[in-house]
Amino acid sequence: MMTDMNEFNQHDLPPENESSDNESPRRGKAPREDPMRTSRFSAEQIADILKEHEAGCGMAELCRRHGISQQTFYRWRQKYGGLERTEVGRLKALEDENSRLKRLVAEQALDLQALRDLLRKNF
Repeated sequence: MMTDMNEFNQHDLPPENESSDNESPRRGKAPREDPMRTSRFSAEQIADILKEHEAGCGMAELCRRHGISQQTFYRWRQKYGGLERTEVGRLKALEDENSRLKRLVAEQALDLQALRDLLRKNF
């Protein structure tokens, strides 16, 4: 005897701890992927790690203790080297403001271009 296509067995369902739509069983939904990963460390924490190195702590031991790679340490030193903790926070705030303003300028430029195209087509 043939079964209807809409009928299914209980064995066809995923187990309770699995999900068919990429949901995490612990958190409910799968986290959205961010195109750029953020650091586990705040800018102030990075400044503190760099100060430890300047105080004489070895780089390999410092990287091992904080769970970072040497490449990450070098990149941090290039970007934040020589800055105080408060200056690092100010730098981060200025970078955020700069990116926000760049987005605004880009949006306005797109609006302006759309209006110019519209005016050219009307005349």
